Amino acid sequence: MLIMANSETITFNVDESRVRNLWGVPREARITFQRDLPAKMRDGVSLMTNLFRPEGEGRYPVIISLSPFGKDTLPGDHLFHQMANSGLVQTSEWTAFESPDPVFWVPNGYAVISADCRATNRSGGDYFDHSSLTMAQDFHDLVEWAAGQDWSDGNVGATGVSYLALTQWLGAAENPPHLKAIIPWEGFNDYYREHIFHGDIPDTGFVHNIWGRGTDPETGWVAAGARAENIMQEQARRPLMEDFWRAKHPHLPAITVPTYVGTSWATAGLHTRGSIEGFKQIASDHKWLEVHGRKEWESYYARESMERQRRFLDQFLKGTDSGILDLPRVRVEIRERFYEGRTLFAGDFPIPGTEYRQLHLDASNATLSDAPVADEAEVRYAALPGSSEPDGAEWRYTFARPMDIVGHMKLKLWVGAKAADDLDLHVGIRKYDRHGNQVFMLDFQHNERGLAAIGWLRVSHRELDEQKSTPFQPWYRHQTLRKLKPGEIVPVEIEILPSGTGFAAGEQLALVVQGHDIIALPSRFRHDDTVNQGDHVIHAGGKYDSHLLVPVLPQPKEKQS
Repeated sequence: MLIMANSETITFNVDESRVRNLWGVPREARITFQRDLPAKMRDGVSLMTNLFRPEGEGRYPVIISLSPFGKDTLPGDHLFHQMANSGLVQTSEWTAFESPDPVFWVPNGYAVISADCRATNRSGGDYFDHSSLTMAQDFHDLVEWAAGQDWSDGNVGATGVSYLALTQWLGAAENPPHLKAIIPWEGFNDYYREHIFHGDIPDTGFVHNIWGRGTDPETGWVAAGARAENIMQEQARRPLMEDFWRAKHPHLPAITVPTYVGTSWATAGLHTRGSIEGFKQIASDHKWLEVHGRKEWESYYARESMERQRRFLDQFLKGTDSGILDLPRVRVEIRERFYEGRTLFAGDFPIPGTEYRQLHLDASNATLSDAPVADEAEVRYAALPGSSEPDGAEWRYTFARPMDIVGHMKLKLWVGAKAADDLDLHVGIRKYDRHGNQVFMLDFQHNERGLAAIGWLRVSHRELDEQKSTPFQPWYRHQTLRKLKPGEIVPVEIEILPSGTGFAAGEQLALVVQGHDIIALPSRFRHDDTVNQGDHVIHAGGKYDSHLLVPVLPQPKEKQS
């Protein structure tokens, strides 16, 4: 780790940086770095910032990031490399964790500010609460503070990954006057639905792993003497949607600033849904969505990605005609297998022209059918692993011709339970090649043997918000519990998070349904706090119209053979 004295200012040459040849910036460029520059908020608390800017006098557009993980985690890439399968993450040693790399941005004519969130690391304040109005106001005030400095030309943008994207959603909804553009990369914004719960099944894995470290003296991020909100305790206390959770959701339609959203199919369960909903719901006239199927940090810092980010900020912070206005609004990767895919450009998301088709569950032969199934049948499995019975069910569909499945899937099931009044349903989509081998996809926390898509639902939370739900995307209210009566069979609609997968003729889509995590890894989300017991029963055929709704893209003529 790079250690500097408080408030020390140094100047270094790009030629001295270990990524001097990576970014293609002038090797003789010189960067001035000032540590612990205080930015005063409206209530008098100061956030500590690190400032990188071109050497000498001058005014420049400013790129900010606001993070709880520490502006002084330098070099930030040592954290990436400590994590399994993080990929080829190449940054300079001056890049804080998940933050913009100043060795790229400063020689391209920007000042870069990395700030610690209130009550974290070296910033002032006595209480850190997640995704709060105070955090949104701090982002607003940080923008306005940066705009007024003598090295700033008054134009401010923001970029950063994960929590650094969340702070952008929060702050942009406050509409700071000098905020000109944001790049929220891989960030959730619906704290309840996209982070703490999955279909109201509490995440007892990733959430507890990351936020349980907050006050640890070795790995913590809370400032000395400050307190942090115990989000795990709140998760246990507040299983329903209430004002506590609503207050943590930025009002996305209030965002009008130009926005470039980046995310991955591979971060479903944390980033995918929030990123896509952010793109869909904001009111910006200028907005773009980029969805890839690869690793989040590797993709964010990839040279090609950085150049698109630069074109975007050049356009809206410098007023340069960078050509970004000619770029189609939506860029998605259609995954064919691990790290192999095709890029599709479109004007919106969901992709215009998408056809939603029903694949009907046939409980008698474990297949999915294009036509409704006439005969009623049921599938029963043990709700928990460890039984001598099967602990899940699978249905397969074989593609007669090439087909791209891109967007929102929905699973309708008729379900009941034996010996329980509630069910936790875990749903996964797998791909198999024409030889019957599973085609693995990159999955959450960089698992390289993952699913193509995933979804969850606690059945007592099946009540839909009729105004927000669409035919292809159920939206749950999470405000009342609808427990099952003995022997009751109920219909449920399960949101399968957006995905993009290409299938060739002869390949198969497999629908997996079970009562526990389909993939169990230590670094992944887990759902150990379950309501399951006994058996789950799925009814299909006849009056039980259980089916998988899939989004099928229009096929080019050459692929329609």
